Amino acid sequence: MSTLSRKIAIATAAVATVAASAVTYQASAAEVPSLQPPGSLKLIGMFVVGDGTQTYTCSGGKFAGASVPEAGLYDGANRRIHHFGGPSWQSEADGSLITAGKVAEVPVPGAIPELLLEVKTHSGQGILSTVTHIQRMNTSGGVAPATACADGEKASVPYKANYLFWGN
Repeated sequence: MSTLSRKIAIATAAVATVAASAVTYQASAAEVPSLQPPGSLKLIGMFVVGDGTQTYTCSGGKFAGASVPEAGLYDGANRRIHHFGGPSWQSEADGSLITAGKVAEVPVPGAIPELLLEVKTHSGQGILSTVTHIQRMNTSGGVAPATACADGEKASVPYKANYLFWGN
């Protein structure tokens, strides 16, 4: 099996997981209403982190504060989105680009929090051009190391999550 075929198979399986996760999340929405996007929006895309890290910079002898994401997000239609600092998301197929800010978060033990983000800027036309909200759900990993460090040192911690893009 070629590398591309493996990536497609992994992405297809991952999207099935996202779809199942989205259904589970919707069923338990009453428990976490703050992470729900406005009800008038439609689901534009569901993506999973295929490979991702949260990078922390040491300050005061510890890794704390905001992290910088670097991730490849995949769906079952062979679309890929690059997620990076800003936070920003850019479609690799059409170049559309968005940045967003946190609206709400829910802590997840041993993982980065689940988030609801609101899009602040749009650039270009394409899959992301009508996105207004993003949910980061089903997170695992990505937590800052608890070890001592030298100021300026960086630590990249692997993480996984599902990203749901909502819009008009």
